[in-house]
Amino acid sequence: MLIRSISGVRGISDTDLTPETVKRYARGLHQVLPEGVLMAGCDSRQSGEDIVSVMLDELVRLGRTVILCGIVPTPTVQFMVHNTEAVGGFIITASHNPIEWNGMKFLRGDSTFFHLNECEKLFALVDDDPVLDSEDEDGMVWPEKNAIQKHVIACASLSCIDLNRIQDRSFRVVVDAVNGGGANALPAMLRSLGCDVTEINCEPNGNFTRGTEPLPENLSDLVQNVIDQKADAGFAVDPDADRLAVVSERGKPLGEEYTLVLAADGYMKDVDKKETFVTNLSTSLALDKLAEENGCKVVRSSVGEINVVNKMNEINANFGGEGNGGVILREAHLGRDSLVAVAMVLNRMSQTNKPLSAIHQGLPQFEIIKDKINLEGIDPEALIEKVSTAFDDAEKNTLDGIKFTWDDQWVHLRRSNTEHIIRIYAEAPVKHQAEELIRKIKDLI
Repeated sequence: MLIRSISGVRGISDTDLTPETVKRYARGLHQVLPEGVLMAGCDSRQSGEDIVSVMLDELVRLGRTVILCGIVPTPTVQFMVHNTEAVGGFIITASHNPIEWNGMKFLRGDSTFFHLNECEKLFALVDDDPVLDSEDEDGMVWPEKNAIQKHVIACASLSCIDLNRIQDRSFRVVVDAVNGGGANALPAMLRSLGCDVTEINCEPNGNFTRGTEPLPENLSDLVQNVIDQKADAGFAVDPDADRLAVVSERGKPLGEEYTLVLAADGYMKDVDKKETFVTNLSTSLALDKLAEENGCKVVRSSVGEINVVNKMNEINANFGGEGNGGVILREAHLGRDSLVAVAMVLNRMSQTNKPLSAIHQGLPQFEIIKDKINLEGIDPEALIEKVSTAFDDAEKNTLDGIKFTWDDQWVHLRRSNTEHIIRIYAEAPVKHQAEELIRKIKDLI
């Protein structure tokens, strides 16, 4: 069964994403987007080639011209829509889901993901599946072989980084791209920044040799390589390369949450302007505390990239992101982007002679615990309602599930957009306090 959400659709490639199902989504996408050229790409999953082929055949039959970027990061396709006349596009990816999964993400003409109403319209069209006759003249597919190069050049030219200062440092780095969509792009980005790069898992063959999420428990090879190479930093991404995790020179994973905080720290130091940043309800308090220290503030949205982006547009914010390693910079495009993230993290590193571990220790320190509950046989709304009165002394937010917040800790329950689970996240200054918050929630349910 396909999972539908504001993040697109995902399912088991062999059983859920049959050719007929894929054609229905191609027809639906054709009807939702206005006339014009589409941009397309995919991550490296072996099922992706067949799905892309079916999508293209159906769109060409309907008279669409599609520019095909090939195996690239999801943000590269977004960047290409942002910087061309394309009216939208799609990416074939299941992001961090395991290898047997695949999916589709859908882009609007402004390069952002479909809004909720557009998702609902698309899904209704797929379900109704009205007959669409072939156009008198077929569309065509144009290969775009330089999408990564164009994306890299743009990221190296961002006004909020000092390219010369970064290049002068000649940082030694290790990159683990999980053999995914970022396998060519991340090393190219790092070399453009003057880095001495060691690559692991940088063949875009879809052979995910570690867990797909760039979580500490999946980064043992990266950690060892950072130590062996005496590197200044290690970087890891997920299969579609929109999220970045960082490992210090000591071989310590800093946690996805601190990617956004490191990027923000460097941004505030170089831009030196009071701004409002946007992140979601499940992102670390470290960003809020850091922003306060610099006369800035943080506004929060529901979880989901498009929700963060919509809030950024609402308040005209220049910088935002999510605590899963997703950095969003308006100047580049309005989407999570690991290429932007590595540029901003290296920019922060170039601002001082201190090692990355010391930079990290200078940031507000919190421990976040991420847990989940399988939803099989469980009503998620009833579960959330059950805990709604759990903490009388906390600030309560019901924008997305339910979140309880104190001055220096919080716990958040919400239904996942991409899996049949309830996520339970908690954060506090020390690990056992966060674990205790999750234990209390689990005791209640």
